[in-house]
Amino acid sequence: MRIVSPTTEGIAEAASLVRAGEVVAYPTETVYGLAVDPFSKAAIQKLFAVKGRAETEPVLLIAADIEQVERLVDGISAAARRYIDRFWPGPLSLVLPRSESLPSELCAGGPKVCVRIPACESARALCLAAGHPITSTSANRSGAPAARSAGAIDLDGVALCIDGGVLPPSLPSTVFDPDARIIFRQGAVPGKLLLGE
Repeated sequence: MRIVSPTTEGIAEAASLVRAGEVVAYPTETVYGLAVDPFSKAAIQKLFAVKGRAETEPVLLIAADIEQVERLVDGISAAARRYIDRFWPGPLSLVLPRSESLPSELCAGGPKVCVRIPACESARALCLAAGHPITSTSANRSGAPAARSAGAIDLDGVALCIDGGVLPPSLPSTVFDPDARIIFRQGAVPGKLLLGE
């Protein structure tokens, strides 16, 4: 695994590898994630193999901006827009209706996709440089602790890592369906802020 700095050149190299179907590691505001092209079935299969992840588990995505999010979803409700306006960019992942353009393998065959716009600038820059959203599953084998530094990533099949330094301990993103008002994973955004408790 090559390690590059989060410079324009480093991010461009990482984006080129993502477009070529490779797996790339990068920092977010929570932990290091793994990026592949979410529109490529072959890249998604490679991601599952690298993580040792069951194909019954959906994969979270990140996007640079709302325009990229709109490529992933089949509409954004008024309720979802309110959470987007309040919490993005940031560690709130929203479960939204999936666009038919997304491979069903990414979403465990389900009708919805989980996506967020992260607060981490280099993560958003990678999405922009790639020209599309990217996957954001944690950079570790399934069931192992999440990586908080480039040096902690011990995975075969990762072509390159953007080195964002050692990330402070933090909770993962909260996963929330704004239309069903269901919290699937409690994380950095407290449930009481989402449900008005």
